[in-house]
Amino acid sequence: MTTDLKQRQKELQQKKDELLSRLEAIQNDYKAGLSADSEEQAIQLENAEVLEEISRVTNEELQKVSQALDRIEIQLKQ
Repeated sequence: MTTDLKQRQKELQQKKDELLSRLEAIQNDYKAGLSADSEEQAIQLENAEVLEEISRVTNEELQKVSQALDRIEIQLKQ
């Protein structure tokens, strides 16, 4: 049982790291700002809506993964 929990904990931690990396990439994209080219700006603004939704979904998934990790941590301490 403990081995299974530790394996699941490892998998979830990897997933959490992946989600955090995804959020960091989105934040870096936002920080880059808009291009000077107006056509490129239009594309960037369209992409911003998509990035916002990806960010929202990623944050929700990150919250679920973090909660699962917390539950595993509690179980491992018992």
